Amino acid sequence: ILDIRMLPYKLNLILYFKKAIDMKFLLSIFFLLTLTINAKASQNCAVILMHGKWGLPYSTYLKILSEKIEKLCLIERPEMPWSRNRNYDQTYESLLNELQKKSENYRKKGIKKIIFAGHSFGANASMAYQAYIGDADALIAIAPGHNPYGMYHIFGLVPGHALKVDNAKKNIDEGKPEILIKFIDLNYGVSIGMKKEFEIRSDIFFSYYNPEGLAHMVRTAKEFKKATPFLYIEGDHDNIKVGSKYSFEKTPFHPMSKYQTVVADHAMAPEVASDLVIEWLKEIVK
Repeated sequence: ILDIRMLPYKLNLILYFKKAIDMKFLLSIFFLLTLTINAKASQNCAVILMHGKWGLPYSTYLKILSEKIEKLCLIERPEMPWSRNRNYDQTYESLLNELQKKSENYRKKGIKKIIFAGHSFGANASMAYQAYIGDADALIAIAPGHNPYGMYHIFGLVPGHALKVDNAKKNIDEGKPEILIKFIDLNYGVSIGMKKEFEIRSDIFFSYYNPEGLAHMVRTAKEFKKATPFLYIEGDHDNIKVGSKYSFEKTPFHPMSKYQTVVADHAMAPEVASDLVIEWLKEIVK
């Protein structure tokens, strides 16, 4: 039996659900369009983001920066040989060749811009990559770290270190790269400086601690294979801040290159600089 008194209520209820369904539909369309736009943006660029000494790919120091990059580009965060898990298990040259394969794979997928970025030792690697391989479309170095030149030449910084480097070179020259070298590694990025003991092959040790090798940023800055957009960021409270003249100004000139300081220490520089990085990246990938 139809109750006439209930008709207005039922009609209002029907209209309410219709509006709700229409709104849900519109929101779904908006969401799909947003995904499409973001996907198209991501297809244009890929960022290989490398962590610092004794760190890990999903370091809290890189979390904010990574989340912002993901909205603009594809992002890959490989575990580096200097992580707390790997403890220097391959030479620098071997690592850089692996990174080149990653770059080639992205290009095969149609990615137009490949950016190598890093924090601390990872920043060192971005520069080494462009000197040794040289196919990056842009580079980002945040609070660059690891200084084999200083560890070798500054007496007392790490007692006996220079002799260990010389012994490693001797072992390599004599065809015995597998001989182990026990050494003290130094992490400059913390307030006092942390030390940690390792024992690794002579060839691996020498590849990272040769004072004139691929880890020496003054050398790699001069040896970029081509002029490359290069964003170099340092925290003004960083213990190892060296300024623009040390290596940045030695790279081949590119009008998009930029040196910038942020109000941060070594560890927090990636997070504090994240907006700056994104604004620069937008100009690179557009």
